Amino acid sequence: MGWKRLAAVAMVSGLALLTVPSTASAVGVKGIGHNASGLQPNATPGSEWHGSYIWQDKQVWCVQYALPAPDSGVGYREGDELLTKAGKKLEAGIAANISYLLLRYSTTKSPEEAAALAHLLHSWTSVPDGAVRLDTTDPKFLAYDAPFYAARLPQPVMDAVARLKADAETNRGPWTLSATAPKEPLIIGSESTWTLALVKANDKGVTNAPINFTLTDATLADGKTSGTATTGADGQPATVKVIATGPKPSIAAVADSPADRPVVHFPIQTDNMQRMVTTGGEKKLNAAANGQAKTAPGAVKITKIDSETKKAIPGVALRVTAKDQTKAAKKQDDTDLVGTDGKPLVLQTGPDGTVEVPDLRTPQEICLVEVAAPKGYEEFFDPKAPPSSCGTLAAGQTLALELVNKPNKPVVPSTIPAGADGQTPVATASFDMQLRPGLMLAVGGLVLLGAALAGFLVWRRQ
Repeated sequence: MGWKRLAAVAMVSGLALLTVPSTASAVGVKGIGHNASGLQPNATPGSEWHGSYIWQDKQVWCVQYALPAPDSGVGYREGDELLTKAGKKLEAGIAANISYLLLRYSTTKSPEEAAALAHLLHSWTSVPDGAVRLDTTDPKFLAYDAPFYAARLPQPVMDAVARLKADAETNRGPWTLSATAPKEPLIIGSESTWTLALVKANDKGVTNAPINFTLTDATLADGKTSGTATTGADGQPATVKVIATGPKPSIAAVADSPADRPVVHFPIQTDNMQRMVTTGGEKKLNAAANGQAKTAPGAVKITKIDSETKKAIPGVALRVTAKDQTKAAKKQDDTDLVGTDGKPLVLQTGPDGTVEVPDLRTPQEICLVEVAAPKGYEEFFDPKAPPSSCGTLAAGQTLALELVNKPNKPVVPSTIPAGADGQTPVATASFDMQLRPGLMLAVGGLVLLGAALAGFLVWRRQ
């Protein structure tokens, strides 16, 4: 459906209108269409014309009948609903058909479509009804003889009549406009897809329909905050790529729709007759959708190292907390980052001495607190003031923290120092004695030899 900017669409009441002087601003200047090959009995000359007129430099359609509105003493007012020639309400379906066709074909360039539209408008609004008859000579009550003209209009016009009528039945209003925000969480600075749907009375989408929109707390990729989206050729909703710039992005959409019923727009009173221009039955539809956007989530990565060797320390238990080192940190979905025990989550450093915590809300201050000293670092661990490291998370960034542990003092051999009383240091030793048979014989021989020598010396002395 090729939609263009809506021209003013008109229906004019009163046979006398065709006698209005042909000036650029007066009703009566023919536009495009076809003449029927004959004029129905009692009709005013000129009524064989089926097509548009030019009024105030715009293409309009004229329903040629005299209407007492609904009697000669009461005139239409701005915005009044269009009635039949007999002064009765149009059936809902016919009213919706008229509104749609005047909206859809107001800018047609086809003489056949213009003539077909005029024929349908006459057929629906000036049918025989009560005083409105085919056999009257009073032009105010002369009905439109649809079969008569159908037999006298060119076949291409009647083909267009069938096509336009089917189009109206399929696409007439009321239409509904809806806007939908994405279901997934919205991230400030990231693109998301919003949808705008225009649906007909039969619950099918309107094809190729433009929908204007305005964004708040959001922009398009080019930085603009407004634009036009078009529904698909199959009636699928239009999509808009939106970048949230604040916490409450929203879209407001506006679309033209055929009204439920056409209404009078510009009545002209002349004696007991009227010429009136009515709207094309269009109305504005409005829809809006809102979302909640957050800054991009952040992550924190902590490295646990030895203060002297600068090597990584694996297997260190660390508690993830908020700034106060007591409450739990917040995840991106605003829930607390806790373990199965409901307390702030505790993690352990891996083989490389690091541990990373993703999907954290930003901005917020995060602290990692050591739960217990790793083996070899107990001496300098104070459970009342455990080592910790804190920092502020930025949107979409990873906060790198470092936590240092001082190793225990090494254990080395020591001596007992001299005391204040001047005592000499005492060293102790231990011995391990083992007696072997060969060694014992040698020692015994030496003892006997020594004894013999001693005896010999004593004998000599005597």
